[in-house]
Amino acid sequence: MESFNGRFRDECLNEHWFSDILHAREIINDWRQDYNECRPHSSLNYLTPAKFAARLAKREI
Repeated sequence: MESFNGRFRDECLNEHWFSDILHAREIINDWRQDYNECRPHSSLNYLTPAKFAARLAKREI
């Protein structure tokens, strides 16, 4: 959890100046989607969730 909080602060909150709550929601949602769907995860053997699911479906894992 601390890793997530640090990345969120460093890569999202510290990088943007939000003009209003709607702008903040949009930027945070985009960052969250990238974090959850596009990045490799150590818990998935450093694969993205999509690649992990594809390999799991093919029984390569």
